[in-house]
Amino acid sequence: MQRRDFLRDAARLAALASVVPNDWRVVLRPRFADDPFSLGVASGDPTPGSAIIWTRLAPRPLEPDGGMSGQRVAVSWQVADDEQFTKVVKQGRATAAPELANSIHVDVTGLDSDRWYYYRFTAMDAVSPVGMLRTTPAALSPTPLRLGVVSCNHWEQGLYTAYGHLSRDEVDLVTHLGDYIYEYGPATPAPNRPRLHSSTEIRTLDHYRARYAEYKSDRNFQAAHARCPWVVTWDDHEVDNNYANLHGENDMESEEQMRARRAAAYQAWWEHQPVRVPRARDWAELNITRSLEWGDLACLYMIDTRQYRDNQACGDGVDKVPCEDWDAKGRQFMGARDERWLEQGLRTSRQKWQVLGNQTIIVSSDSQAGADRNLSMDSWSGYPEAQKRVVDLLGRHAANRSVVLTGDNHANWVHEVRNDKGAQVATEFVGTSISSGGDGGERSGWFTDAIAAENPHVKWNNNRRGYLRCEVIGDTWRTEFKTVPFVSRPDAPVEVAGKWRIMRGKAGIERE
Repeated sequence: MQRRDFLRDAARLAALASVVPNDWRVVLRPRFADDPFSLGVASGDPTPGSAIIWTRLAPRPLEPDGGMSGQRVAVSWQVADDEQFTKVVKQGRATAAPELANSIHVDVTGLDSDRWYYYRFTAMDAVSPVGMLRTTPAALSPTPLRLGVVSCNHWEQGLYTAYGHLSRDEVDLVTHLGDYIYEYGPATPAPNRPRLHSSTEIRTLDHYRARYAEYKSDRNFQAAHARCPWVVTWDDHEVDNNYANLHGENDMESEEQMRARRAAAYQAWWEHQPVRVPRARDWAELNITRSLEWGDLACLYMIDTRQYRDNQACGDGVDKVPCEDWDAKGRQFMGARDERWLEQGLRTSRQKWQVLGNQTIIVSSDSQAGADRNLSMDSWSGYPEAQKRVVDLLGRHAANRSVVLTGDNHANWVHEVRNDKGAQVATEFVGTSISSGGDGGERSGWFTDAIAAENPHVKWNNNRRGYLRCEVIGDTWRTEFKTVPFVSRPDAPVEVAGKWRIMRGKAGIERE
């Protein structure tokens, strides 16, 4: 990409954000080639009095502009007490503009706390599916929390059966911990691949938009989004595998090329998630860290370990340590600003439980039996100084009332998070993928008995696909690992592979 192309794309990607100028022509009576709500609806980022409701008009979702042909369309929305919408409590109209992929993000305010509502959108004669949103409890409320945890939706490696089960589960909130899409081109067809990506590796804004549309066309995925509000962060595949700040995979692209690619990827992420869309001059520099409070029970911190990290050390693999600049002073994983934000939150929060929505595994697990120590360079273990700082923060401000919820690994894990003195300060529940990795098995193949003996902080492992269901009541946290036996074909049943309990202020993890 030439510099002039980069500058042109950067200017084009600069957002007009959530306000459409009044002098732009808005079509009040559009004609659609097909159902404009083909990508479903979603809600997210709730507070005690508000929540975001989302949809995107896309009658032909894989075509340029989703088949909207550059139209700006008036979309009406309603929030009601009942599914039949006989008791509408809020309503209004928004504009779906092509500058934001004809997506709609309505920040519905003035709602009651700790309440379920129903919502829908209409455009001309078209009516969207009905979604459910829930506001969070007020500041001093002890309301229990039922939390779903998901990540890693590789379209080609399995069906989204687990999302179908999640949509029928009793959950108040879902957190998605990254790899919402995958950027790869189509793989080689094989019997265990139920579907393939429809385009080559994605790099432009139009490509990322089409990939989100492809993933969101899945009916199980739509049903899970419609079930309850989501709180979403990103990991690497929303841009490029294992990218770090402006370093792409294998450093095949220049920093200017990566900045343009990242800007396109980030814009498409903001367009397709139920989040509060900020005004932005450059999509490549937007911060997504934020917290959500659930009464006096829990504070959830959604962190970002991609945008501000230093490049991976030692060739970015699983490497013997120490190596190269692995333990060099000053290397960043979250970034200094976000670390300060997290420290302030942990220091001042009065909630019983402190919860990190985290992309990659926070503990260091040695994957090599014997004297050598092999660690992942793309996870927290590849940034030992930053890892120590954050673990120390948990120990100093919220010892054994902290839970780290982690995605990325495509397997289930239960970990004790220990400081450098060997004391447990938190618990990490690593949730498996929705589909990435295929059917899987009862245990990760590399995690032999010999390796397990060298990692006493690892309490359990399972290698099936699925999701976590966490139930938090007062001083008790329970996590169920819900799995499906296969994703290479439809209709897999859901099973509970493991159930674990922790008690606030007490070290240790109990299996139930």
